[in-house]
Amino acid sequence: MARVTCSVSSRKRRRRVLEKAKGFYGGRSKQIRTAYDAVDKAMAHAYVGRKQKKQQYRRLWTVRINAACRLNGTNYSKFINGLKVAGIELNRKVLADLAVNEPAAFKALIEQVKQA
Repeated sequence: MARVTCSVSSRKRRRRVLEKAKGFYGGRSKQIRTAYDAVDKAMAHAYVGRKQKKQQYRRLWTVRINAACRLNGTNYSKFINGLKVAGIELNRKVLADLAVNEPAAFKALIEQVKQA
């Protein structure tokens, strides 16, 4: 009986891996055994990186909000607590955008927070 190699499907699988490894250094982009390892590790790093991106943006927004608060005579924690007390539901992304692009609107928010 003839040996079955599943050549079409295995070639397709290897081509798919080598496509993902395009641009990697040396044999990691050309040899299938090292490409498998390189692609596996790259996909794991990409997964983690997608989570880290969200953390880093939230940290950036917090820094921007804090800087704008301090320019207006308060600090970040008092400002966020004041927003909760005043019942203003704006997320940090919007607050950071206001702080950078519309300082007058942000100052009005701080006045509302101080009254609350």
